[in-house]
Amino acid sequence: MRGKTWLVLILAAGIVISPVLLLGCIEKPEEPGTTSEELHGTIKISGAWALYPMVVTWSEEFQKVHPGVRIDLSAGGAGKGMTDVLGGMVDIGMVSRALYPQELERGAFWVAVTKDAVVPTMNVNNPVSEDLLRNGVTKQTFEGIWITGTITTWGEVVGTGNTDKIAVYTRSDSCGAAEEWARYLGNNYQEDLLGVAVYGDPGLAEAVRKDQFGIGYNNLNYAYDAMTGEPVAGIRIIPIDLDENGLIEKEENFYGTKSELQQAIGRGDYPSPPARDLNLVTKGKPSGLTREFIAWCLTEGQQYVSETGYIPLPEEKLRAELEKIG
Repeated sequence: MRGKTWLVLILAAGIVISPVLLLGCIEKPEEPGTTSEELHGTIKISGAWALYPMVVTWSEEFQKVHPGVRIDLSAGGAGKGMTDVLGGMVDIGMVSRALYPQELERGAFWVAVTKDAVVPTMNVNNPVSEDLLRNGVTKQTFEGIWITGTITTWGEVVGTGNTDKIAVYTRSDSCGAAEEWARYLGNNYQEDLLGVAVYGDPGLAEAVRKDQFGIGYNNLNYAYDAMTGEPVAGIRIIPIDLDENGLIEKEENFYGTKSELQQAIGRGDYPSPPARDLNLVTKGKPSGLTREFIAWCLTEGQQYVSETGYIPLPEEKLRAELEKIG
């Protein structure tokens, strides 16, 4: 049960709930001179694959509450979302990275709405998979694979005589996942990443799934199965050896399910980047129907964040983002 009815039943039962759950009730947005029943019109949204599943859910739920509203939604990468919104082609751009100074100068206005992370992936039949799962891979080794190109075989990764060549994959579309992965590997840019370029989050996951020697990176919702919570069939998540001691210890071993990794990201145990906030961007401060939708995402819409596979922002962060839009 969801929405107001869900809250009323909880309160009637005398159950104490946190301010986070009540945030949507306390802060429910209303435009002067309008009511929720009067909302109507179309919102156009495009951009980051990272945010796409979340905004699909938000769009569906918002339109249930406001049947007079139509939301046109498409993915295509954070770069496309930014280009579209600044060019006036859409009302909202989904952007899964920090904004550039030149974008802010052109009027980009951003609101963080949830959190996600990028994870390194390998094929389930990788010849040294057991070594990788047991020992993990250090940030320096990832740099050697994607940035400098000095590490070219799987034997070099795990310290054995294996001579199988690493098949390196990256993204062809301008995207937050590549930008955040590059930032993690030493404040680099997407253009600095080596590898065969593949379009989109689904495309990159599929490329690694089909290549026994492949290595790639994906946002959580494309690395893990939405139904089972386990890694997508055919791929595995490569653990990051955070303390660089050549062993994935208990406190570093949180990749088995999406839920485990979500909790690790929420605790701050997974590095940031490649964990990061995800943003909805408008050209100038949002108003009217666009503002109503963003405010709803920050309040009532937060109840769908965890179940859709994302990490909720802290309550104080949500309140700060609400204050930004007025």
